[in-house]
Amino acid sequence: MALLHQASITPTKLEALAAWAPHRPWFAGSGDLTLLGAYRFDDPTGEVGIETFLVRAGEGPVLQVPLTYRGAPLAGADDALVCEMDHTVLGPRWVYDGCADPAYAAALATTVLTGGREAPLEVEQADGEVVTREITTFAYGSGVPGTEVPAITAVQRREEGECTVIEAGGLELTLCRVVTGGGALDTTGARTLTGRWPDRSEPTLLALVR
Repeated sequence: MALLHQASITPTKLEALAAWAPHRPWFAGSGDLTLLGAYRFDDPTGEVGIETFLVRAGEGPVLQVPLTYRGAPLAGADDALVCEMDHTVLGPRWVYDGCADPAYAAALATTVLTGGREAPLEVEQADGEVVTREITTFAYGSGVPGTEVPAITAVQRREEGECTVIEAGGLELTLCRVVTGGGALDTTGARTLTGRWPDRSEPTLLALVR
């Protein structure tokens, strides 16, 4: 379960993405950034927020951008810092490219390898009441429940065309940055993450793990 808070944040998530994403090598499109959907994974420690956005710039392709939210800087990840954010409930937050964060890599690997899915969303209101938020963006792993997932404490990442490849815990995780691009990934022998969002009813490849 992902516990969210009724709060104001500065900059907004879309503002942060619009300032950071166009400078990445995988970015495509032009014009204002539009949010198409978002899904979350759980951090078992409850310390790191993990959220993945599906966005489009103008008439460009759908792009996938995972972010992690932390209450303190992530050591050794200065080059992956997206922004510093002020959260009216949680205070200062350091926002990172998820592909550089071991918490994201661990969550992605666990979801894919064990046949997991996006986290349920619970929102804590100002009066303390917790309500369930409807999920409109879905992500499903193709693995098998109970599969052993190696511990992930460090990551190495590299950009490969329309993808970011993460090496962590003896695994290779490939994230589709351009989700609806023309290139097709070879999924032979891999477990996959597929997803759907409001304007995409066809299951679409989001990531794979080998």
